[in-house]
Amino acid sequence: METTEYAPFYAGYIAQVPESDVLAVLEAQLADVPRAATAFAGERESFRYAPGKWSVRQLFGHLADSERIFGYRMLRIARRDSTPLPGYDENEFVDHADFERVPLERLVEEWTLLRLSNLALARRFDDTTLRQLGNANGNPISVRALLTILAGHPRHHLKVLAERYGAA
Repeated sequence: METTEYAPFYAGYIAQVPESDVLAVLEAQLADVPRAATAFAGERESFRYAPGKWSVRQLFGHLADSERIFGYRMLRIARRDSTPLPGYDENEFVDHADFERVPLERLVEEWTLLRLSNLALARRFDDTTLRQLGNANGNPISVRALLTILAGHPRHHLKVLAERYGAA
């Protein structure tokens, strides 16, 4: 993938996905993400590894929000909508989502449904569509980059869960 297909701040997520078959990664995460959540059943759902950091529930809620937003961007750009798409502040979203009232199981279910929807859409993309460029958050981005970000973003957060939250 060309670096002209995404903004530099997405490079970390893109780097998380060295595989050439991104759809296979997205499908595998349908098991990986729920499995990671099982380490936090009960009282650990509200665990924060440091003051001011997201709780486990907030992190999984963020995964669902991001899946929804990146999927929406992917749809708009795939349909050749040239309207610039706005950015979003993930911390503001988490602050106003009240994820602490939602059981972790429901947050994972929401993410799973969104992922299934995004996969159904992505399976229909041809090479021309995958290379289609749009604008999100003031930067060019391709459908292919968005698919890779959809795979790299959960990988990033699953690593954080393992390293900082103590997930097995």
